[in-house]
Amino acid sequence: MISLKSHHTHLTTIRPKYMTPKLHKNNAETAALASSKLPNAESSNSYKFAFEDIDFLLSKETRGIRFELELLKPELELRESGIEHTIVVFGSARCVSKQVADEMVNLAKNDQDRLKARRALESSKHYESSRVFGGLVAQYNLAQTINEHRLHICTGGGPGIMEAANRGAFEAGDLSIGLNIGLPHEQRPNPYITPDLSFRFHYFAVRKMHFMMRARAIVAYPGGYGSFDELFECLTLIQTKKIKRLPVILVNKEFWQSVIRFDLLVDQGLIEKEDVELINFVETAQEAWEVIVKWYELAI
Repeated sequence: MISLKSHHTHLTTIRPKYMTPKLHKNNAETAALASSKLPNAESSNSYKFAFEDIDFLLSKETRGIRFELELLKPELELRESGIEHTIVVFGSARCVSKQVADEMVNLAKNDQDRLKARRALESSKHYESSRVFGGLVAQYNLAQTINEHRLHICTGGGPGIMEAANRGAFEAGDLSIGLNIGLPHEQRPNPYITPDLSFRFHYFAVRKMHFMMRARAIVAYPGGYGSFDELFECLTLIQTKKIKRLPVILVNKEFWQSVIRFDLLVDQGLIEKEDVELINFVETAQEAWEVIVKWYELAI
């Protein structure tokens, strides 16, 4: 029988001969194989690697796999960037900055142009408010030394209110996230998103999951179908206790209470009074930020 001491000595002796310090993190050579040229006789779809066969990957049978990939890719990127907490900002993609609205007013040549310009000028206050809000969050982040204390701006990545929030963070020197969606009339990511944190989704459902997975607050400005969809998705998840309660902040109380009769829903017994109390109505970016600061007892 070999003693433990002699056995250990034997292993120590032979290790330099049979082992190398150049250990691979991953033994897979698949990527190299995938890029190789196939002979003509082997070039049919059936012979391709499954991950190289685009027709197969886009088939209805592999939809579940595409869901998984679309969930996983941003998750890995966000984790690598140290993004743990976000403040999600929703609102109209059609709002423009005050500068753009002023230019529209100056260039208006007829009544229709003037009406459109006046509407743009009125809604530009929401753009500017969202921009200020993005800046307030960024200023808080830049004073933090630990990633897990930061709250990064996250938007749908498009124009309007989304652009404004990303812009506010960008102008203050902070990271910000954009979760874009592929649409028939292609929506381009706004230029203020941090490039490595700009993602594009095919599935609205997976995009919504990414909005909520790291969300620590929702700030919604006036918007259309998309904003309503995202807002009520969040309220439903909180109401049904699928997620922990978080601040849901609606900017411009007059707008929200005129387009959604929350009081009527309570009177009709369709929701409880407590469900309305899930919402915080504010008028300014500063008020929205103060709700979040108070909720999480942030040191500022």
